[in-house]
Amino acid sequence: MSAMSTVEIKHLPSIVSLPQHRDLDQEGSTNKTALRLADFNAWYGAYQALHNVHLLIPEKQVTSLIGPSGCGKSTLLRWMNRMNDIVPGARAMGQLQLLDVDVLAKSTDVVALRRRIGIVFQKPNPFPKSIYDNVAFGPRLHFKIKPADLDQLVEWSLRKAALWDEVKNRLHESALSLSGGQQQRLCIARAIAVGPDVLLMDEPCSALDPGSTARIEDLIFELKEQYTIVIVTHNMQQAARCSNRTAFFFEGRLIEEGSTKQVFTTPREKKTEDYVTGKFG
Repeated sequence: MSAMSTVEIKHLPSIVSLPQHRDLDQEGSTNKTALRLADFNAWYGAYQALHNVHLLIPEKQVTSLIGPSGCGKSTLLRWMNRMNDIVPGARAMGQLQLLDVDVLAKSTDVVALRRRIGIVFQKPNPFPKSIYDNVAFGPRLHFKIKPADLDQLVEWSLRKAALWDEVKNRLHESALSLSGGQQQRLCIARAIAVGPDVLLMDEPCSALDPGSTARIEDLIFELKEQYTIVIVTHNMQQAARCSNRTAFFFEGRLIEEGSTKQVFTTPREKKTEDYVTGKFG
């Protein structure tokens, strides 16, 4: 880690110090905006996937992005931590702000950004390494950390992901030996091990059985106490159960955003009502 000033981040145990990046006096506020989008547009080549999106993502709440396939939900999610940088022809314009960071700026350190905005994908994607090394990968990359402290951080992360009791006696076995639901929780542990501000989840339960889905949803509910979570889902029941706020997209445009209760029970727009009641999708 560089010689820049450091501060202990509440998302991690006290063994880890991270670069100073914001005023911690404001950290506990649930009313603060974590991500701010204004006039946000995105393209794949000549095709415009998102049009003039204005959206505020509040801190330490769960925001669901819903809408039919191809409406731009995953595109938006992947711009939040610049995953679309690796997609040929993908580009974006407008404002996308993470607290003090201009996400789209060419000067933004993308590696540092992805530490602060982690992502969990639709299909569990553990590294072909041990369970331990999956969780330790990020901390080894970002921090100077002693082996004993790394052990503590791995345990802390697995406990936060509700996986420790299931794997504590097999930490050095391959992560690929875990069930699908366990692999997804491992991916969550891997994401939170570096102390992110925001956790992105792209259809995190779509490849899982109902039991594993319930465990992931319980985990989302617990993690929002410490993290801002943005989840893309096609499952209306899941959005209703898990999220504080919901944003409905259609054909690349943000149609409606509000509290999840309002969007599902008294939507302002006819398209929103038709979607959440199952008339299309």
